[in-house]
Amino acid sequence: MVDEVTKMTREAVEKGGILAKLYFDMQSEKQEDLQPLMTDLISNRLLKTPGVLYCFGEVAEPIKVEEHYTTNAVVTALFKDVAAIVNVAFNYAPAGVEILKPEKEIVIRTHEMQAMLSDISQVAMQYSQFILQRVLSKEDYEKAMSDLRNREELGKKLIDKDGK
Repeated sequence: MVDEVTKMTREAVEKGGILAKLYFDMQSEKQEDLQPLMTDLISNRLLKTPGVLYCFGEVAEPIKVEEHYTTNAVVTALFKDVAAIVNVAFNYAPAGVEILKPEKEIVIRTHEMQAMLSDISQVAMQYSQFILQRVLSKEDYEKAMSDLRNREELGKKLIDKDGK
């Protein structure tokens, strides 16, 4: 199996893939919640994220810190491209990221950068919507969402106009 993983990693990196270590931490008042949650993050969420070719990790035993428990995990993951690792970093917020391969430089193609920036913009809009929904009155929220939709439509029109 090691030979297959090494081969897969080499081939992916040659095509723009990235091998990285991701460091996650998690806290809870219940010690028994931590390892299943961290295992779920690795086995169900990260592994099934588009652009993640494989991942595996080690979850530390929870320890008590003041009034809560904490644990961490070190996850090694192979990503299809830069956009995939940025997506994971943005959506799962690891405490740290260490790029293992490629060792020298990473080339970002124009279409990858465009897709990545679109994804980041979309997630930022979703976060904004989430926050605004909890802070604003119903009327103010609906106005803000209407403004965001209008902004999104304008952006699409501008891209379509320039792309033709």
